[in-house]
Formats: sequence, structure tokens, C-alpha cells
Amino acid sequence: MSAELFDLLRNYLAHYGYWAVGLVLLLENAGLPVPGETILLLASFLAYSEHKLGLPYIILVGVCASTAGDNLGFAIGFYGGRPLLERYQKTLRIRSSVITRGEELFARYGSATIFVARFIAGMRIVAGPLAGVLRMPWRKFLLFNFLGAVVWVSVIAGVGYLFGKHWEGLVDLVEDANLAIAIVVVVLAALFWWRRRREKRS
Repeated sequence: MSAELFDLLRNYLAHYGYWAVGLVLLLENAGLPVPGETILLLASFLAYSEHKLGLPYIILVGVCASTAGDNLGFAIGFYGGRPLLERYQKTLRIRSSVITRGEELFARYGSATIFVARFIAGMRIVAGPLAGVLRMPWRKFLLFNFLGAVVWVSVIAGVGYLFGKHWEGLVDLVEDANLAIAIVVVVLAALFWWRRRREKRS
């Protein structure tokens, strides 16, 4: 991250505080490509280094905003359907491969995809609208959406706070950690699915 962008986001957070964290995470999870993860990391870093924000409140605001944003994205996808998804994809220049990947994950892992998607670059933005387009049952969506928000926000905020001294390499570290966590979750989901299928056969 450039020094100019760092200072810009830092001043933004210093001025608007928790409102900035909540608004950016709400918009990102609703389907807009804004730097939610970076804002969450920076807010936690400032909680460590300058004590202007409190980590528990960052997590609380982050979970609420992420959950609400995903539900907003779900509603947009549900009522707008695939035509709206296609216009949204073109307007925001979202690659077709991201949508295709999301559909494959939903087909394979169902509702658990909402949990996994938070840790996959690009998928966090499209997961809510795509779940709505694919008509996922809302109660299942709500459950996995909330659980995913709790784990993702807690992990990212915790990393930002604990490793606040090493901001330069923190963003790259989190990207690698996201990928590793996503792989572990997918493997566990596959094992769970395979075990249940085996039990049904027996």
C-alpha cells in the first residue's frame, strides 16, 4: 500500500471512526468492490498503535455491517435476478470467471459456500447477490452469513491488532492467510459431505 493511500485511509478512519468501518464493510458485502479488508486491518492497526478505536467495538461493528451487507446483496440478487447480475457484472467489470467459480462452489457445497466465500478474493463481493440469484433458502443463508462474518471479522481484526507493528507486510500476509483458511474450510466441508453421503448409503 502506498504512503498516500495509507494516510488517506488513516485520516478517514480518524475522522469517521466506527462509521467508516461499518459503511465500507456494508458496501463491500452488498456487492461493491471497496477495500473492506484493508479498512478492517487498518482500523485494528490504529486500535493497537494509537488507541483511537477499541478492538471489541471494531469486531462488533464489522460483524453487524458484514451481515447486513450480505443480506442486502442477497435481496438485490433475489429480486433482481440474473439480468441484474449480468448488468452488475458489466458495470463493475467483474470477471466472468469469478461468477462461474461462485456458481461451481454453490453447486458443490451449497449454503456453506457463504462461509467459505469470505476468505476468497473476489468472492466476498459477489457471494450475497449470487446466492440471491440462485434462490438459496434465506434462513440457511442467514446462518452461514452470520457465522462467516464472525469468523472473518474476528480473524482479520485480530491479525491487524496483534501484528500492528508490521503494517508493511500485513496486507500480503492476510491475503496468504485467507487462501490457506479457504483451502482448509473447503477440505473440511468436502470431508463432511463425503461422510454424510457414506452414512446415508450404509
